[in-house]
Amino acid sequence: MFKTAAVRQTSRVLVHLMASPFFGGPERQVLGMANHLDRAYRTVFLSFAERGLAEPFLQKARDAGHEALALRHNAPHFKACAQEITAHLHELKAEILCCHGYKPDLIGLAAAKLARIPVISVSHGWTSATWKVRLNECADRLSLHGMNRIVCVSEGQARKVRACAIPRHKITVIHNAIDRTRFSPETAADPTELRSLFRGNVSQVVIALGRLSPEKGIGDLIRAATRVVSQRPDVGFVVFGDGPLSGVLKRQIVAANLQQRFILGGFRSDVDRLLPQADLVAIPSYTEGLPNVALEAHAASVPVVGTNVGGIPEVVIDQVTGRLVPAGHYQELGGNILDLLHDHDLRRMMGARGREHIETRFTFTMHCQKYERLFTEILGPA
Repeated sequence: MFKTAAVRQTSRVLVHLMASPFFGGPERQVLGMANHLDRAYRTVFLSFAERGLAEPFLQKARDAGHEALALRHNAPHFKACAQEITAHLHELKAEILCCHGYKPDLIGLAAAKLARIPVISVSHGWTSATWKVRLNECADRLSLHGMNRIVCVSEGQARKVRACAIPRHKITVIHNAIDRTRFSPETAADPTELRSLFRGNVSQVVIALGRLSPEKGIGDLIRAATRVVSQRPDVGFVVFGDGPLSGVLKRQIVAANLQQRFILGGFRSDVDRLLPQADLVAIPSYTEGLPNVALEAHAASVPVVGTNVGGIPEVVIDQVTGRLVPAGHYQELGGNILDLLHDHDLRRMMGARGREHIETRFTFTMHCQKYERLFTEILGPA
């Protein structure tokens, strides 16, 4: 149940250290966790300011009744960052620090050691998107050896962490969770709203969500769409998200003559309203921890066609709640999209089974119970 600061009587302070340039998947997870944790815990959020881009997330946390602060210092001033975080930890009387991402891991580890409190890394996944990201992620892998515990958001991510020679006893898998009430029929968009994004008549829509970066495989989805539209010109594709490949993908869409059937919809804050109106959700990624879009699709009773990477197969059950294909196999991706678009009854059955799967395995109640057990293992009983 949602808890406000006014009713929360706390004995233990949990601090999340973030680097949040927008309100994305990790931010939804930590805020959902804070809203559902036992009353014995008080949650505080610290985030690197990221040139002011962290403020929307921090404000959402404040609106939910949590203390949320933007840090004054940022990389490459690592010593000043660590000292500032340490000061906050002392002032808050924090008992445990949870770090999310390579910058929070690297600097948070140093701050927690200075504050003499336990530190947890929450490993959401590694993208290897650019040489700079790969270098930072290499340093992140090294930092994991200094953590008290590492929480992996999927078994797939846990395999990658174990490959870094991290002792198994340090690793705990706690899957991401979803608040399925976000996708209630009362808040859903009008069925025509999603289709109105396209020029000309569109009878079915495939949605993809995520950052426009290489690891998300949106280029493969464009290639798959070429096959789909050649057989089903009434199908439209829309990708909600933004990122460095926006220009490249727009040119690819033009080259494939898909301008009227493949839309880059940009970042939208109302995707929860639109998602239940989709016929399918596509996840063409090359690497994932555990993508929130898979949870969101199933919570909205929409089947998924996705790649068999990372934590995706832990959410999407092949032939039951959707279809799985090898990463990079865009012809197979397109073929499976066509198969499901042709079969309304199968999509409806898969959507219902996906919602049931979410309701039994990926709730915030289960998520928080696992975190509370972990905190007790580290800190002892309250």
